[in-house]
Amino acid sequence: MAITAAMVKELRETTGAGMMDAKKALTETNGDMEAAVDWLRTKGLAKAAKKSGRVAAEGLIGVSVVDGRGVAIELNSETDFVAKNADFQKIVREISDLALTTGEDIEVLRQTELNGKTVDTVLSEAIARIGENMTLRRMHVLEGETVVSYVHNAAAAGMGKIGVLVALNGGKDKAEEIGKQIAMHIAATNPASLSEADLDPALVEREKHVLTEQARESGKPEAVIEKMIEGRMGKFLEEVTLLGQKFVINPDVTVAQAAKDAGVEITGYARIEVGEGIEKKEEDFAAEVAKTMAGSA
Repeated sequence: MAITAAMVKELRETTGAGMMDAKKALTETNGDMEAAVDWLRTKGLAKAAKKSGRVAAEGLIGVSVVDGRGVAIELNSETDFVAKNADFQKIVREISDLALTTGEDIEVLRQTELNGKTVDTVLSEAIARIGENMTLRRMHVLEGETVVSYVHNAAAAGMGKIGVLVALNGGKDKAEEIGKQIAMHIAATNPASLSEADLDPALVEREKHVLTEQARESGKPEAVIEKMIEGRMGKFLEEVTLLGQKFVINPDVTVAQAAKDAGVEITGYARIEVGEGIEKKEEDFAAEVAKTMAGSA
């Protein structure tokens, strides 16, 4: 029986198995969907299906840098406990190293071979082995004359809760020295963009609208209000753009000035924090105990 892409897709969605495993299961069972599910279960590859709906908002950011190219990937798990697991950390390291050679598309990365299997398959097997849902959520690639990385709350070399990449032009030694400091600054301040030119126009307009309404509440003349808005917008831009921010290591100068003084130029950056943007289900301890008691009654 011919195995179609639609059949493989259906089996993957049903079991959570990797694409190649799903295809092999269908081939081995001559296209029988139920038998294919059982085949995957016997191989320990369908356990992931039961866990695929769980929220994976913990995990680690892995960073790798080679020859002016840096990559940061986010691999999520359900609990911080698993993020401390040596097996999980090994997968983070291998995927971040692999990502250096796969371009910028995370879907391509998922289908790239790692130790003889696709990344998707490696993760499905890890879910079955470790017992928690895992998600390769995103990746960011940055290139420049020099790329420097930094991880905050490091769990091991090159991985932690926050990963930062900074690209710089200029002398390599100076770029690496100041780049590390700037990366630490970015981890701490989480700027919205490199410069005013890179800011989301919608964000700028929204802030300007709020500041305008606040200024008009003062009841001052329109000419004074315009000056107030201009001053407040200038302060806002200083606070949210990397180049405009006061340098954490030396607040007497901006980040832009610190880079200039070091003879380098910051051309780009990336900051990725574990779980940002993922809605976590919160339950207090009492509710959790009550729920457990109700289930055992």
